[in-house]
Amino acid sequence: MTLLAPERHERILDRLRRSGTITVQEIADDLQVTKETVRRDLDQLEIAGSLQRVHGGAVASSAPSRRETSLRQRQNEHSRQKRAIAREALSFVPSSPDASVLLDAGTTTEALADLLGAETQERHTRFVTTSSVPIAQKLAEVSSLDVEVLGGKVRGITGAVVGAQAVATLSRRQADVAFIGTNGVDAGFGLSTPDTAEAAVKSGLVHAARQVVLLADSSKLGQRTLVQFATLEEIDVLITDDAPHPELAHALQDADVRVLVAVTP
Repeated sequence: MTLLAPERHERILDRLRRSGTITVQEIADDLQVTKETVRRDLDQLEIAGSLQRVHGGAVASSAPSRRETSLRQRQNEHSRQKRAIAREALSFVPSSPDASVLLDAGTTTEALADLLGAETQERHTRFVTTSSVPIAQKLAEVSSLDVEVLGGKVRGITGAVVGAQAVATLSRRQADVAFIGTNGVDAGFGLSTPDTAEAAVKSGLVHAARQVVLLADSSKLGQRTLVQFATLEEIDVLITDDAPHPELAHALQDADVRVLVAVTP
């Protein structure tokens, strides 16, 4: 089966995350394409800042701590993994009509919102509070949900609501469960995001729920960005698509975090 360029790029970056270095020959063999195709792919990925080209291959590139991609870009990255994570996360949504749920901004939490929106149990009304304008727009049309969107300023790049009003509202909430997204999960630094205002809201979401479920595809594991918004000890469950590397796995175990690996079709 011939892979499209975005699929090849995802496979290349996945292998690079695992090994830290790759060669043109091994990628050509793995993807069953010519070395010229691999070189073009590596050149494109280097221009995007995803890796660093070296003689005969590439090595991992350390991303700047404030680098962010747009919501639209991220919707096309690791989409299969995000859907698998969302399906696993659905089991943590309380079935009670009196339940309350917090949904963070992000493409993986949005995948969970899509599943919530597809539910047809009209009598099972749940209360959902979200910091995401795109998620609020999707769920507002679902009659089986009561939807609240936090007030404040909207960050265009992520569609997230930020600011003092949102943080103050969360300080007066105690929901049953919060589903949180992140830009990085690091053994020592915990959960982080590039923007200070968004970090404040994420921290508010973490502290406003009895149970905290982190949704993070494997590209976020072992990464750290500028602002820490939670420690590992502050989350209860991590749902991802691949087993964390040993250092992070040990840190999660020490923090008593339950780790679930979603099966990607």
